[in-house]
Amino acid sequence: MEPRNETDILEFLFMEVTENPELQSLVFSLFLSIYLVTILGNLLIILAVSSDSHLHTPMYFFLSNLSFTDICLSTTTIPKMLVNIQTQNQSITYTGCLTQICFILVFASLESSLLAVMAYDRYVAICHPLRYTVIMNSRLYGLLILLPLFVIIVDALMHSLMVLQLTFCTDLEIPLF
Repeated sequence: MEPRNETDILEFLFMEVTENPELQSLVFSLFLSIYLVTILGNLLIILAVSSDSHLHTPMYFFLSNLSFTDICLSTTTIPKMLVNIQTQNQSITYTGCLTQICFILVFASLESSLLAVMAYDRYVAICHPLRYTVIMNSRLYGLLILLPLFVIIVDALMHSLMVLQLTFCTDLEIPLF
């Protein structure tokens, strides 16, 4: 008989950031403003790179992808946290939690791999400046984005599927967001 998950849990409960109702509005405002600044700043970077033809180089292509990944990573958790603070409902469904885990794994790993790709781009630009345009062609930097993305998605799905095998019967409260 093979082991299987016998979890009958429908939702988890987040512990409140603060129990004080006066501070909850301050915490909500703080997180909302930080989230909006993050989204706006990254959208401005993407807009600047896409609108100026002088910025259509590998470095700025990777930078705009990093900005998009940062938007996605922020959007994975912050809106749910803002809704929970505003509605005083601290629950998240089991499938919602697994979905968040998967997306956080994808976007956090993609952000790290994009930083590594950007480091490689700068290495080529510094160590091989005369051959930079030959080495960093559009085919290569498309491959440098898609190959790690494929590996990261497979890895995140495997980790998320492994979480399905765990049982969650004792403590359903998650201490922090």
